[in-house]
Amino acid sequence: MHWIAKLFGSRDETALPLYEAIVAQARAPHWYEAGAVPDSIDGRFDMVATILALVLLRLEGDPAGAAPSASLTERFVDDMDGQLREIGIGDVVVGKHIGKMMSMLGGRLGAYREGLAGGDLDAALIRNLYRGAAPAAGALSHVSESLLAFRDALSAMPTGAVIEGKLP
Repeated sequence: MHWIAKLFGSRDETALPLYEAIVAQARAPHWYEAGAVPDSIDGRFDMVATILALVLLRLEGDPAGAAPSASLTERFVDDMDGQLREIGIGDVVVGKHIGKMMSMLGGRLGAYREGLAGGDLDAALIRNLYRGAAPAAGALSHVSESLLAFRDALSAMPTGAVIEGKLP
């Protein structure tokens, strides 16, 4: 049935509120001002991917989060596809860009999972969010502490509330 819905343009909208909440969280000015995340296409992508990764990591810890995680990832792909087309990337290379973005998201999931397990996100943030160019210590500290607080707040929330997009 899922392929029929795709064929005729019907989309699974269950992940839309959560995805919109992730994007809103990633667009919060403090990331770019106090956190020195570059306010560019790449910087915004990196911030969305970071928040998305933390939400996906939260959902992977609960069996009820499996299907919503898949829908959320599909929503991310759809959004990135639209964003690429909007900035003028042609049909021929959109797929390659999407593949690269999905690889980057996968790498971030691994890096943030490892950083969270070790209690230190700094190295993962410098490599993935700042693309290897470490910001000032205060900016890095702001982002790291804010993301850890976000992760802790997500962990304390019922899975259903997270899936509904009621992010902290």
